[in-house]
Amino acid sequence: MYDISAEFNKFYRNKVVLRSADQHKLREKKKLNISRLKSGLQEYNEEKGTSYKICEERVQGSMAMHTVVQNDEKDYDIDVAIVFEKENLGEMGARAARNMVANALRRKTGQFAEEPEVKTSCVRVKYQEGYHVDFAIYRRYRESGSGEYQYEHAGADWTKRGIRAVEDWFRDETAVKGINLRKMVRLSKMFCRSRDTWVMPSGLLQTVLCDEQLHENDRIDELFYDTMERIVNRLETVLAVNAPVDNGRSLTSRDADLTRMRNWKNRLSTQLEKLSILFSDDCTYAQALDAWSGFFQHDYWTSLAASAVTESCNLCESQSYQDTEQFIEDMYPVDEQYDVVIDCQVIGQGIHLIPIQEFFHKFASAYGRYLPRNFKVKCSIRYTNTPTYDEVLWKVRNVGSKAEARDDIRGQIQSRGQRIEETTIFEGPHYIECYLIKDGVCVAIGHVDVPIGLS
Repeated sequence: MYDISAEFNKFYRNKVVLRSADQHKLREKKKLNISRLKSGLQEYNEEKGTSYKICEERVQGSMAMHTVVQNDEKDYDIDVAIVFEKENLGEMGARAARNMVANALRRKTGQFAEEPEVKTSCVRVKYQEGYHVDFAIYRRYRESGSGEYQYEHAGADWTKRGIRAVEDWFRDETAVKGINLRKMVRLSKMFCRSRDTWVMPSGLLQTVLCDEQLHENDRIDELFYDTMERIVNRLETVLAVNAPVDNGRSLTSRDADLTRMRNWKNRLSTQLEKLSILFSDDCTYAQALDAWSGFFQHDYWTSLAASAVTESCNLCESQSYQDTEQFIEDMYPVDEQYDVVIDCQVIGQGIHLIPIQEFFHKFASAYGRYLPRNFKVKCSIRYTNTPTYDEVLWKVRNVGSKAEARDDIRGQIQSRGQRIEETTIFEGPHYIECYLIKDGVCVAIGHVDVPIGLS
């Protein structure tokens, strides 16, 4: 198979993996909407004379598994489990519980273009810019003689389901199979999103089959091709898929689910056939780029194919920087149970130490929303609700053409203590993140943008 792994790796890192800034936006929208729900629920209780109270909330789905991918429409789903005590809900049915949550949300989302939508498995809040938050409703109770909580999900009825079973399963699978599993899931999602008219399976279905059919290979392009080919062969035999948890419940119980699986099989089969040129002994670099351009229908491949005049046009030669960035989900299991906020202060050019956002507000007329060069940036933890943690890790990422030209994108995740200090050297939309580690798990992630201008 024609080796285009360098280009493939760059595609994955820069165009598939969700940008850190966008991940931060998702976290903020999650927190905002949980706050809205709690406030609306309080108002609901005051009006109805009830005392419903959320006892637990947890991120689920692709956001929890870190498999969200970039897309131009910003159609990012944020799955949040909202848990009530079973005793607190009394005899309330599953649909009534979803309606109650929707009622509470309506009180605080009046400015939205659409009201919260009560779906079979969740309550959905849509943002005009594409985001949507799915609140899955649960109730919990303790079985007699057991200290552990049991959870029931509010679907068509109350159904016993592990609130974190899928995420724990995926974490265990990646611990055994390595980071390639997450790569295949993300790339599969990119393919399924590559045409607006396609109706394709859910991210969970893709995740289960990528795990089931993962084909090990050192090269990312070969690994992806082989794994997708194995998925096609599997779906030719049987379309049905069961969950790896929750007693193997069916994930394809509806006709619509099977139709989506059939669509996936047919689209994959057709597009994989178009990649046959990659296996030709006389395949050129330009032909390889054109083949992957047709497969993903992404501007990244289209622009490379358009500029590739001869086979000697190799991305490895034009890529003038080392890809040094690390990702926390590739290094530690991630279970964002808590929040952490970075205190970022700046000083320089006669300006005394000042919070970065205050600097942007106060000196906007002089600098815009950028820091000048040769400023000091001092970061520490301003707030966290994490009870205890073992270690703080930091990531400083230089972003933009200047960083690449200087071969200085950084992005390594390092133990640097409670406080770090950096100097603004060259322009770009840079950022800093911190990670709180407890018992070998990342339990909180903080983010701050550090945009540097020309001044």
